[in-house]
Amino acid sequence: MRLIATLNRELFTPELRILERRAARGIIMRDHDILLLYTRRYNDYSLPGGGLDDGEAVLAGLHRELAEETGARDIRVEREFGILDEYRPWYKPEHDLMFMRSYFYECSVAESLGAVRMEDYEIANGMEVRWMNIHDAIAHNHGVMAAREASMGLSIARETLILELLVRERLAPSPSLALAD
Repeated sequence: MRLIATLNRELFTPELRILERRAARGIIMRDHDILLLYTRRYNDYSLPGGGLDDGEAVLAGLHRELAEETGARDIRVEREFGILDEYRPWYKPEHDLMFMRSYFYECSVAESLGAVRMEDYEIANGMEVRWMNIHDAIAHNHGVMAAREASMGLSIARETLILELLVRERLAPSPSLALAD
């Protein structure tokens, strides 16, 4: 699988204590609409998916996360999209940084979604499933980043980078963007 990018959020020194984490994320599109999670706490759109449990295979974790967060049924992995590595601050004292490797897969799912089974922190953060026009989601996330909203989460840069790459590689330009040329 190709490495899309490595996002470094901190400078490195040999004594840094780094927590390593793996995550699987699903890309589910229907024309220009994409299945996303809107998180009220951070005011952003992100792809469904999340951290893998210890010893969990990537594809098993992807299926579990998509079913839990979106209620997706009949999940089929169509193709690998890529890997994104990132280093970011960690909030617990036993580690200075977190290294996260996210595996992205293009998937298809049943037409209708079932019940979601979000975790308590996801519910507390106001996370909800939405089909969104991908161009609108990108514009929204760019607005949040440009305004440097105090509530802005750390994952918005990763998510927006992937959404923009999807547009470049998988979709024709937005009609509103074509008019601006």
